[in-house]
Amino acid sequence: MYSWIRVSLFLAWRAIRRGGKVGTLLNILIIAMVFTNMILLSAIMTGAVNLFHEQTIDYVTSDIIIKPGEDERTIFQTNDLLEKVNRVPGVSRASARYALGATLNHKSESVSIPITAFNPRDEVKVTKIHQEIIEGDFLSPGDDGILLGFFVAGYEDQSMDFFESLGGVRVGDPVEVMYANGYQKEYRVKGLFSTKSYQADYMAFISWEEMDTVLGRENTESTQILVRVIPGEDPATVKTRLLEFGVQERVETWEEAITKVVADSLETFAIINRISVAVSLIIAVVVIGIVFTIKTINQQRQIGVLKAIGIDQNAIIGSYVAQVLFIWIFGTILGMILLNLIMIYFTAHPLEFPDGDVIPAFELITMLENAGMLAVASAIAGYVPAWRIVRENTLTSMRG
Repeated sequence: MYSWIRVSLFLAWRAIRRGGKVGTLLNILIIAMVFTNMILLSAIMTGAVNLFHEQTIDYVTSDIIIKPGEDERTIFQTNDLLEKVNRVPGVSRASARYALGATLNHKSESVSIPITAFNPRDEVKVTKIHQEIIEGDFLSPGDDGILLGFFVAGYEDQSMDFFESLGGVRVGDPVEVMYANGYQKEYRVKGLFSTKSYQADYMAFISWEEMDTVLGRENTESTQILVRVIPGEDPATVKTRLLEFGVQERVETWEEAITKVVADSLETFAIINRISVAVSLIIAVVVIGIVFTIKTINQQRQIGVLKAIGIDQNAIIGSYVAQVLFIWIFGTILGMILLNLIMIYFTAHPLEFPDGDVIPAFELITMLENAGMLAVASAIAGYVPAWRIVRENTLTSMRG
C-alpha cells in the first residue's frame, strides 16, 4: 500500500547524490541560520525574564510574601506571626518589614519614597541585598544610619539617572528625612547597594529599632513579611502549608505578587518572540519554496518521464518533500551546533543589559518545538511546487 514511500525515498536519494553539492550545502546553511535565529531571540528573552524573576525573588519579594488582610493596612502582632511562620515545614526564614512614607533631602535635591525597616539578622537570610553593597556596609541591629539603593543616591550628573535622585549621595553624607508622621531626622548614609533591579535599587532601609524611634513606640506591626523557603521546596506548596498552619493574612508566592503591569510587560516579550518565530518560518518557506520551484521547473521534463513510465504522483511529490526534509535534518543539526557554541560564548561573556547581565537560556523543549515547526514549514515549501508541476499534463511536462 505504501510502496510509493520507498519509491519516494529512492528518487530523493538519487536526486541528492546527483544534485549540486554546493546548492545543497547552501540550503542546509539557510535552514541552520533560520533555526538559529528562531531560537536565539527566544533564548535572549527567556534569559531576560529569568533575570527579572531572580531579581524579584532575591531582592524584592523573596519566595513568598505575606501582606495585610483585606481592609487592613498593617499586619498586627508581627512577632507572633514570625514565630508561627518560622515553624512551618519548608520555611527557611521569615523577615518582617515596615514601610513608612518619607521625603529624603540632600542639599537641593529631594526624593519621596517609603523608608523600609527590617531586622538585619533576618533580612540577610531572606534576601540578597547584603551581597550587593558597593560602598560602605550593610545595616546592623540597632543602627541609626540609612541604607540607600543606588538609584536613590544617583549620580552628580543627573542626566544619567533613571529616576529622581539625591544627586550623587555617597557613604558618610548627611541625608535629611521627613517622615509622613511628622518625625524628622538627619541620617548618615551607612551603605549603598546596587542590585540592577529597578524595584530594589529605588528603596531605602533603616533598622527595626530605628523605626521604633521614628514611631515613638515599640513597633509590633509590619506592612509585609518576606519568606524564604528551603532550597528544593515548591513555594506554592509552602504557601498551602502556611494557610493550613492558620496564617490569616494574604499569602502570595513571588509569581502571584508580580503586578499586572509587570505581567503585561512579560507577555509583551512572549508576543515579540512569537512574531519573530513566525517571520523566521515565513522566510524559510519563501526561500525553500523559491529554490524548489526553480528545481521542479528545471526538472519538469524528468517529472513527465517518471509519470509516463507509471511512477505514482504521490511518489514524485514525496521525493521532493523527502529532499526538503533531508536538508531540514542536517540544517537543524548544524543549527544546534551553532547554538551550543553561542551558549558557551554567552556563558563566559553575558549580554550587558541595564537591569543586569543576561545569559540566553536555551531550553530543549523550545528547540524541539521550533524544529518541528520548521520541519512542517520546509515540507510545505517542498510539497507545493512539486504538486503544481505533477498536476500538469504528462505530454506537456515531457515537452518541458
